[in-house]
Amino acid sequence: MVVVKLPTSHLIKYIAFLLLAFPSIPAISGELKPFKSDGCSAFPDGTMAQNELWLGCCTLHDYKYWLGGTYADRLRADKDLQQCVSKVGEPEIALLMLAGVRVGGTPLLPTQFRWGYGWDYPRFYRPLTASEVEQVKNITTGQE
Repeated sequence: MVVVKLPTSHLIKYIAFLLLAFPSIPAISGELKPFKSDGCSAFPDGTMAQNELWLGCCTLHDYKYWLGGTYADRLRADKDLQQCVSKVGEPEIALLMLAGVRVGGTPLLPTQFRWGYGWDYPRFYRPLTASEVEQVKNITTGQE
């Protein structure tokens, strides 16, 4: 038996190719779990003087990650986080956070902060279906 070891960069490109080449492969999302936020995940929620300075930015970002959606949706969510943290006066921190979420938020890993974490893993990138939108509406308006 021949075992071929691919460098990590090649493996990531291969997975991306499969996801792009076969976008119609159904992914079972199951039921949407209730929204929960861990704040800024493994990052501080603010400065020493203002310990929750950008926590609201992270909570909104978590909501968007909980929902999931397309790659473009994720990119917009990450840029919105950067802009929000910049607006509270921390543009350098915003750039660090942007780098962190771009690397750590991939839907390919079964983490609790991945893109689409409100749905069963794996979710990957795809728009919400009509029934998924209905689940979101029911959860966010308390009509479960």
